[in-house]
Amino acid sequence: MKKTSLKEKFEVFEKEFYKISKYIIQPNKYEKIEYKRLLKKYKELENIIDIYDKYKEKLSSLHEADFFLKKDYDPEMRKIAFLEKKKILEDLSSIEKRSYHLFNSLSLIEKEITIKDDHDNRNAIVELRSGTGGNEACLFVEDILRMYTMYFKQIGWKYKIIHAQKGGIKGYKEIILDVKGDKEVYGNLKFESGVHRVQRVPKTESQGRIHTSAITVAVLPEIKDVEMKISLSDIKKDTFRASGSGGQHVNKTESAVRLTHIPSKITVECQEERSQHKNFEKAMNILRSRIYQKEIEKKLQKRSTQRKILVSTGDRSVKIRTYNYPKGRITDHRIHKSIYNLEGFMNGNIQEMINSLKKLMSKN
Repeated sequence: MKKTSLKEKFEVFEKEFYKISKYIIQPNKYEKIEYKRLLKKYKELENIIDIYDKYKEKLSSLHEADFFLKKDYDPEMRKIAFLEKKKILEDLSSIEKRSYHLFNSLSLIEKEITIKDDHDNRNAIVELRSGTGGNEACLFVEDILRMYTMYFKQIGWKYKIIHAQKGGIKGYKEIILDVKGDKEVYGNLKFESGVHRVQRVPKTESQGRIHTSAITVAVLPEIKDVEMKISLSDIKKDTFRASGSGGQHVNKTESAVRLTHIPSKITVECQEERSQHKNFEKAMNILRSRIYQKEIEKKLQKRSTQRKILVSTGDRSVKIRTYNYPKGRITDHRIHKSIYNLEGFMNGNIQEMINSLKKLMSKN
Protein backbone atom coordinates (compact mmCIF):
# COMPACT_ATOMS: atom_id res chain seq x y z
CA MET A 1 0.00 0.00 0.00
CA LYS A 2 1.04 3.61 -0.45
CA LYS A 3 2.81 5.45 2.34
CA THR A 4 -0.02 7.98 2.46
CA SER A 5 -2.43 5.16 3.31
CA LEU A 6 -0.13 4.03 6.09
CA LYS A 7 0.10 7.58 7.40
CA GLU A 8 -3.69 7.83 7.46
CA LYS A 9 -3.89 4.61 9.46
CA PHE A 10 -1.31 5.92 11.90
CA GLU A 11 -3.38 9.09 12.33
CA VAL A 12 -6.49 7.06 13.18
CA PHE A 13 -4.61 5.17 15.89
CA GLU A 14 -3.00 8.36 17.14
CA LYS A 15 -6.43 9.93 17.59
CA GLU A 16 -7.63 6.88 19.54
CA PHE A 17 -4.47 6.95 21.65
CA TYR A 18 -5.03 10.53 22.78
CA LYS A 19 -8.70 9.86 23.40
CA ILE A 20 -7.92 6.92 25.69
CA SER A 21 -5.13 8.93 27.33
CA LYS A 22 -7.79 11.40 28.47
CA TYR A 23 -9.97 8.67 29.96
CA ILE A 24 -7.36 6.63 31.84
CA ILE A 25 -6.62 9.63 34.08
CA GLN A 26 -10.09 9.05 35.53
CA PRO A 27 -9.79 5.54 37.08
CA ASN A 28 -12.56 6.15 39.61
CA LYS A 29 -15.06 6.85 36.85
CA TYR A 30 -15.03 3.30 35.43
CA GLU A 31 -15.55 -0.21 36.66
CA LYS A 32 -12.35 -2.22 37.15
CA ILE A 33 -12.96 -4.46 34.12
CA GLU A 34 -13.66 -1.48 31.86
CA TYR A 35 -10.62 0.41 33.16
CA LYS A 36 -8.33 -2.59 32.61
CA ARG A 37 -9.60 -2.86 29.04
CA LEU A 38 -8.82 0.81 28.42
CA LEU A 39 -5.37 0.43 29.97
CA LYS A 40 -4.62 -2.58 27.75
CA LYS A 41 -5.65 -0.64 24.64
CA TYR A 42 -3.55 2.29 25.78
CA LYS A 43 -0.42 0.11 25.99
CA GLU A 44 -1.11 -1.47 22.59
CA LEU A 45 -1.56 1.92 21.01
CA GLU A 46 1.51 3.31 22.76
CA ASN A 47 3.64 0.84 20.78
CA ILE A 48 2.07 2.04 17.54
CA ILE A 49 2.61 5.69 18.44
CA ASP A 50 6.32 4.96 19.10
CA ILE A 51 6.59 3.41 15.64
CA TYR A 52 4.69 6.35 14.15
CA ASP A 53 7.21 8.78 15.66
CA LYS A 54 10.06 6.82 14.06
CA TYR A 55 8.14 6.70 10.79
CA LYS A 56 7.75 10.50 10.76
CA GLU A 57 11.46 10.92 11.52
CA LYS A 58 12.36 8.70 8.56
CA LEU A 59 10.02 10.61 6.26
CA SER A 60 11.67 13.85 7.34
CA SER A 61 15.13 12.39 6.65
CA LEU A 62 13.94 11.15 3.27
CA HIS A 63 12.81 14.68 2.43
CA GLU A 64 16.24 16.04 3.34
CA ALA A 65 18.04 13.40 1.23
CA ASP A 66 15.83 14.24 -1.76
CA PHE A 67 16.64 17.92 -1.27
CA PHE A 68 20.42 17.28 -1.44
CA LEU A 69 20.02 15.03 -4.50
CA LYS A 70 18.14 17.81 -6.32
CA LYS A 71 20.02 20.88 -5.12
CA ASP A 72 23.57 19.80 -4.31
CA TYR A 73 25.93 19.52 -7.31
CA ASP A 74 28.88 18.16 -5.33
CA PRO A 75 29.34 14.53 -6.54
CA GLU A 76 30.53 13.37 -3.11
CA MET A 77 27.53 14.89 -1.32
CA ARG A 78 25.17 13.45 -3.89
CA LYS A 79 26.70 10.00 -3.37
CA ILE A 80 26.24 10.29 0.41
CA ALA A 81 22.67 11.48 -0.07
CA PHE A 82 21.97 8.59 -2.48
CA LEU A 83 23.26 5.99 0.00
CA GLU A 84 21.36 7.69 2.84
CA LYS A 85 18.14 7.63 0.83
CA LYS A 86 18.61 3.93 0.04
CA LYS A 87 19.04 3.15 3.74
CA ILE A 88 16.01 5.28 4.68
CA LEU A 89 13.81 3.51 2.13
CA GLU A 90 14.88 0.13 3.56
CA ASP A 91 14.03 1.34 7.07
CA LEU A 92 10.65 2.65 5.90
CA SER A 93 9.88 -0.68 4.24
CA SER A 94 10.73 -2.46 7.49
CA ILE A 95 8.52 -0.08 9.48
CA GLU A 96 5.64 -0.64 7.04
CA LYS A 97 5.82 -4.42 7.44
CA ARG A 98 6.03 -4.18 11.21
CA SER A 99 3.17 -1.68 11.31
CA TYR A 100 0.74 -3.74 9.25
CA HIS A 101 1.55 -6.77 11.36
CA LEU A 102 0.63 -4.78 14.49
CA PHE A 103 -2.48 -3.34 12.86
CA ASN A 104 -3.78 -6.78 11.93
CA SER A 105 -3.16 -8.12 15.44
CA LEU A 106 -5.20 -5.37 17.08
CA SER A 107 -8.93 -5.81 17.62
CA LEU A 108 -9.11 -2.00 17.57
CA ILE A 109 -8.30 -1.63 13.87
CA GLU A 110 -10.83 0.47 11.99
CA LYS A 111 -13.25 0.21 14.92
CA GLU A 112 -14.36 2.98 17.17
CA ILE A 113 -13.78 2.71 20.88
CA THR A 114 -16.92 3.31 22.89
CA ILE A 115 -16.10 4.73 26.29
CA LYS A 116 -18.72 3.69 28.80
CA ASP A 117 -19.27 5.37 32.10
CA ASP A 118 -19.89 2.83 34.88
CA HIS A 119 -22.94 4.93 35.80
CA ASP A 120 -24.61 4.41 32.39
CA ASN A 121 -26.84 1.54 33.51
CA ARG A 122 -28.19 3.44 36.51
CA ASN A 123 -31.54 5.15 36.90
CA ALA A 124 -31.47 8.94 36.80
CA ILE A 125 -32.69 12.09 38.49
CA VAL A 126 -33.64 14.80 35.97
CA GLU A 127 -33.84 18.41 37.14
CA LEU A 128 -35.38 21.17 34.99
CA ARG A 129 -35.13 24.84 36.01
CA SER A 130 -36.23 28.07 34.37
CA GLY A 131 -33.49 30.53 33.52
CA THR A 132 -33.54 33.79 31.59
CA GLY A 133 -36.85 34.79 30.07
CA GLY A 134 -39.27 35.03 33.00
CA ASN A 135 -42.69 33.47 32.35
CA GLU A 136 -41.63 32.28 28.90
CA ALA A 137 -38.80 30.26 30.48
CA CYS A 138 -41.30 28.66 32.91
CA LEU A 139 -43.50 27.69 29.96
CA PHE A 140 -40.50 26.17 28.20
CA VAL A 141 -39.71 24.07 31.29
CA GLU A 142 -43.22 22.65 30.92
CA ASP A 143 -42.64 22.00 27.20
CA ILE A 144 -39.35 20.19 27.84
CA LEU A 145 -40.97 18.22 30.66
CA ARG A 146 -43.62 17.06 28.20
CA MET A 147 -40.94 16.23 25.61
CA TYR A 148 -39.02 14.03 28.04
CA THR A 149 -42.07 12.30 29.53
CA MET A 150 -43.34 11.41 26.05
CA TYR A 151 -39.89 10.02 25.26
CA PHE A 152 -39.96 7.97 28.49
CA LYS A 153 -43.33 6.50 27.53
CA GLN A 154 -42.05 5.57 24.05
CA ILE A 155 -39.23 3.43 25.45
CA GLY A 156 -41.09 2.06 28.44
CA TRP A 157 -39.43 3.98 31.28
CA LYS A 158 -41.34 5.05 34.37
CA TYR A 159 -41.02 8.46 35.97
CA LYS A 160 -42.30 10.20 39.06
CA ILE A 161 -42.32 13.88 39.96
CA ILE A 162 -40.29 14.36 43.15
CA HIS A 163 -40.55 18.13 43.41
CA ALA A 164 -42.37 20.85 41.48
CA GLN A 165 -42.48 24.60 41.84
CA LYS A 166 -45.06 26.37 39.69
CA GLY A 167 -44.23 29.45 37.65
CA GLY A 168 -45.74 32.89 38.20
CA ILE A 169 -48.53 32.49 35.62
CA LYS A 170 -48.10 29.07 34.00
CA GLY A 171 -45.40 26.43 33.64
CA TYR A 172 -42.73 25.58 36.20
CA LYS A 173 -39.85 27.39 37.82
CA GLU A 174 -38.40 24.02 38.78
CA ILE A 175 -39.33 20.37 38.46
CA ILE A 176 -37.43 17.23 39.46
CA LEU A 177 -38.12 13.74 38.13
CA ASP A 178 -37.10 10.28 39.29
CA VAL A 179 -36.67 8.21 36.10
CA LYS A 180 -36.41 4.41 36.14
CA GLY A 181 -35.98 1.86 33.35
CA ASP A 182 -34.55 -1.54 32.42
CA LYS A 183 -31.11 -0.24 31.45
CA GLU A 184 -29.01 2.79 30.48
CA VAL A 185 -31.38 5.46 31.74
CA TYR A 186 -28.51 7.69 32.83
CA GLY A 187 -26.43 6.59 29.81
CA ASN A 188 -29.12 7.86 27.43
CA LEU A 189 -29.89 11.08 29.27
CA LYS A 190 -26.50 12.25 30.61
CA PHE A 191 -25.69 14.44 27.59
CA GLU A 192 -28.92 16.40 28.11
CA SER A 193 -27.29 18.36 30.95
CA GLY A 194 -26.75 22.00 30.10
CA VAL A 195 -28.58 25.11 28.95
CA HIS A 196 -31.47 24.58 26.52
CA ARG A 197 -32.35 27.77 24.66
CA VAL A 198 -35.65 28.51 22.92
CA GLN A 199 -36.31 31.10 20.23
CA ARG A 200 -39.99 31.78 19.54
CA VAL A 201 -42.80 34.32 19.69
CA PRO A 202 -44.42 34.19 23.15
CA LYS A 203 -48.21 33.83 23.26
CA THR A 204 -48.35 37.04 25.27
CA GLU A 205 -46.39 39.01 22.61
CA SER A 206 -48.85 41.09 20.59
CA GLN A 207 -46.30 42.40 18.08
CA GLY A 208 -44.99 39.00 17.07
CA ARG A 209 -41.39 39.58 18.12
CA ILE A 210 -39.12 36.56 18.63
CA HIS A 211 -37.87 36.20 22.19
CA THR A 212 -34.98 34.09 23.46
CA SER A 213 -35.37 32.26 26.76
CA ALA A 214 -33.38 29.53 28.45
CA ILE A 215 -33.72 26.74 30.97
CA THR A 216 -31.18 24.43 32.57
CA VAL A 217 -31.31 20.65 32.57
CA ALA A 218 -29.29 18.56 35.01
CA VAL A 219 -29.17 14.76 34.78
CA LEU A 220 -27.68 12.93 37.78
CA PRO A 221 -27.07 9.20 38.24
CA GLU A 222 -29.06 7.64 41.06
CA ILE A 223 -26.73 7.03 44.01
CA LYS A 224 -27.50 4.46 46.69
CA ASP A 225 -27.11 4.98 50.39
CA VAL A 226 -24.16 2.57 50.62
CA GLU A 227 -22.23 4.58 48.00
CA MET A 228 -22.65 8.01 49.55
CA LYS A 229 -22.92 8.10 53.31
CA ILE A 230 -24.22 11.40 54.66
CA SER A 231 -24.04 12.17 58.33
CA LEU A 232 -27.42 13.32 59.66
CA SER A 233 -25.56 15.80 61.86
CA ASP A 234 -24.50 17.57 58.63
CA ILE A 235 -28.12 18.03 57.55
CA LYS A 236 -30.53 20.77 58.52
CA LYS A 237 -34.14 19.61 58.12
CA ASP A 238 -37.07 22.01 57.70
CA THR A 239 -40.72 21.09 57.20
CA PHE A 240 -43.47 23.21 55.71
CA ARG A 241 -46.88 22.97 54.10
CA ALA A 242 -46.81 21.82 50.50
CA SER A 243 -47.99 24.28 47.88
CA GLY A 244 -48.23 21.86 44.98
CA SER A 245 -50.73 19.19 43.99
CA GLY A 246 -52.00 16.68 46.52
CA GLY A 247 -55.26 18.15 47.69
CA GLN A 248 -56.33 19.67 50.99
CA HIS A 249 -54.59 17.05 53.14
CA VAL A 250 -51.17 18.05 51.83
CA ASN A 251 -51.77 21.73 52.37
CA LYS A 252 -53.02 21.30 55.95
CA THR A 253 -50.02 19.32 57.23
CA GLU A 254 -46.30 20.05 57.21
CA SER A 255 -45.49 17.11 54.93
CA ALA A 256 -43.05 19.00 52.67
CA VAL A 257 -39.36 18.64 53.49
CA ARG A 258 -36.38 20.90 52.87
CA LEU A 259 -32.90 19.46 53.49
CA THR A 260 -29.74 21.55 53.60
CA HIS A 261 -26.36 19.85 53.55
CA ILE A 262 -24.36 22.23 55.74
CA PRO A 263 -20.79 21.43 54.45
CA SER A 264 -21.69 21.83 50.75
CA LYS A 265 -24.66 24.24 51.22
CA ILE A 266 -26.70 22.11 48.81
CA THR A 267 -30.46 22.44 49.43
CA VAL A 268 -33.18 20.04 48.31
CA GLU A 269 -36.95 20.25 48.63
CA CYS A 270 -39.57 17.54 48.20
CA GLN A 271 -43.33 17.99 48.64
CA GLU A 272 -45.02 15.60 46.23
CA GLU A 273 -45.85 12.88 48.77
CA ARG A 274 -48.46 13.12 51.52
CA SER A 275 -46.06 11.51 53.96
CA GLN A 276 -43.26 13.59 55.45
CA HIS A 277 -41.22 10.38 55.81
CA LYS A 278 -41.53 9.59 52.08
CA ASN A 279 -40.64 13.17 51.15
CA PHE A 280 -37.58 12.91 53.40
CA GLU A 281 -36.44 9.69 51.68
CA LYS A 282 -36.83 11.21 48.21
CA ALA A 283 -35.07 14.40 49.23
CA MET A 284 -32.18 12.31 50.59
CA ASN A 285 -31.90 10.48 47.24
CA ILE A 286 -31.58 13.78 45.38
CA LEU A 287 -29.14 15.13 47.96
CA ARG A 288 -26.90 12.05 47.67
CA SER A 289 -26.81 12.35 43.88
CA ARG A 290 -26.01 16.07 43.95
CA ILE A 291 -23.23 15.71 46.53
CA TYR A 292 -21.78 12.72 44.66
CA GLN A 293 -21.83 14.66 41.39
CA LYS A 294 -20.14 17.62 43.02
CA GLU A 295 -17.37 15.41 44.43
CA ILE A 296 -16.80 13.76 41.04
CA GLU A 297 -16.57 17.17 39.35
CA LYS A 298 -14.03 18.33 41.94
CA LYS A 299 -11.83 15.27 41.36
CA LEU A 300 -12.02 15.59 37.58
CA GLN A 301 -11.20 19.28 37.74
CA LYS A 302 -8.21 18.58 39.99
CA ARG A 303 -6.83 15.94 37.63
CA SER A 304 -7.53 18.19 34.68
CA THR A 305 -5.58 21.07 36.21
CA GLN A 306 -2.68 18.83 37.16
CA ARG A 307 -2.32 17.48 33.63
CA LYS A 308 -3.43 20.66 31.83
CA ILE A 309 -6.13 18.66 30.10
CA LEU A 310 -9.73 19.84 29.84
CA VAL A 311 -12.09 17.28 31.26
CA SER A 312 -15.79 17.75 30.58
CA THR A 313 -17.88 17.80 33.72
CA GLY A 314 -21.25 18.49 32.16
CA ASP A 315 -21.17 22.15 33.11
CA ARG A 316 -24.77 23.34 33.25
CA SER A 317 -23.78 26.91 32.35
CA VAL A 318 -22.83 25.88 28.81
CA LYS A 319 -25.45 26.40 26.07
CA ILE A 320 -25.88 23.01 24.46
CA ARG A 321 -29.02 23.22 22.33
CA THR A 322 -31.31 25.72 20.61
CA TYR A 323 -34.97 25.14 19.78
CA ASN A 324 -35.82 27.56 16.96
CA TYR A 325 -39.60 27.59 16.48
CA PRO A 326 -39.83 29.97 13.47
CA LYS A 327 -37.49 27.70 11.48
CA GLY A 328 -38.75 24.42 12.96
CA ARG A 329 -35.18 23.49 13.83
CA ILE A 330 -33.35 21.94 16.80
CA THR A 331 -29.57 22.40 16.85
CA ASP A 332 -27.16 20.74 19.25
CA HIS A 333 -24.11 23.01 19.37
CA ARG A 334 -21.69 20.39 20.75
CA ILE A 335 -21.94 18.09 17.75
CA HIS A 336 -23.18 20.69 15.21
CA LYS A 337 -26.23 18.61 14.39
CA SER A 338 -29.60 20.07 13.36
CA ILE A 339 -32.93 18.29 13.06
CA TYR A 340 -35.69 20.00 11.05
CA ASN A 341 -38.68 18.40 12.76
CA LEU A 342 -39.36 20.49 15.82
CA GLU A 343 -42.93 19.24 16.25
CA GLY A 344 -41.85 15.60 16.27
CA PHE A 345 -38.91 16.36 18.56
CA MET A 346 -41.13 18.12 21.11
CA ASN A 347 -43.45 15.08 20.98
CA GLY A 348 -40.66 12.90 22.35
CA ASN A 349 -38.90 11.79 19.16
CA ILE A 350 -35.44 12.63 20.49
CA GLN A 351 -33.66 9.27 20.13
CA GLU A 352 -31.88 10.29 16.92
CA MET A 353 -30.22 13.22 18.70
CA ILE A 354 -29.38 11.07 21.74
CA ASN A 355 -27.75 8.42 19.52
CA SER A 356 -25.67 11.06 17.72
CA LEU A 357 -24.56 12.54 21.05
CA LYS A 358 -23.56 9.13 22.44
CA LYS A 359 -21.57 8.34 19.31
CA LEU A 360 -19.80 11.68 18.80
CA MET A 361 -19.39 12.88 22.39
CA SER A 362 -17.53 9.66 23.30
CA LYS A 363 -14.86 10.60 20.72
CA ASN A 364 -14.07 13.96 22.31
